[in-house]
Amino acid sequence: MKRVLMSLSILCLCMVFVLTPSADEKLKAAFVYVGPIGDGGWTYAHNDGRKALEKMGVQTAYVESVPEGAEAERIITRFAAEGYDVVFTTSYGYMDMTIEVAKKFPGVIFGHCSGYKRAKNVFTYFGRMYQPKYLAGIIAGKMTKTGKIGFVCRPAPYFRSHKAYKRLHPGSEERQSIRCRAHRLDWSVV
Repeated sequence: MKRVLMSLSILCLCMVFVLTPSADEKLKAAFVYVGPIGDGGWTYAHNDGRKALEKMGVQTAYVESVPEGAEAERIITRFAAEGYDVVFTTSYGYMDMTIEVAKKFPGVIFGHCSGYKRAKNVFTYFGRMYQPKYLAGIIAGKMTKTGKIGFVCRPAPYFRSHKAYKRLHPGSEERQSIRCRAHRLDWSVV
């Protein structure tokens, strides 16, 4: 997961290098994190990507543990107003705020992780989740004692769109009952 997020960050910023008007200007990238950088997971991996960009000479800034809502919109707006070339919003819950701020700052590029809404200056990025979910389904299917498995998820389009987790594996003779039983609004409580 860390490699995927770091690779995506670097790939996205390579696109920005092409779009930057002058090679003499230092590229500025900002990150809005939903959790603390020491979480060892989602935010930690994004921050590894940010650090890699700094090693490449990109000027970066970040704010961690930004709640989804008005506070996120304020931080995103602040980074855009401060002249950052690209602003990465790293939570699905930042999607609508990212789109709204992007309308006000057409010269800034926004990269939104895990969402589906785009605009001329907003791109989205996310890893291919159906593959690890498929493998997790195989493992869960082999381990179940009741013939049922499940997973904890957040209500988001990318969870509903992955059909690979609905079938454990093509040759399976047993059909497992798979349900998304728990919807959490905060990943830290999962």
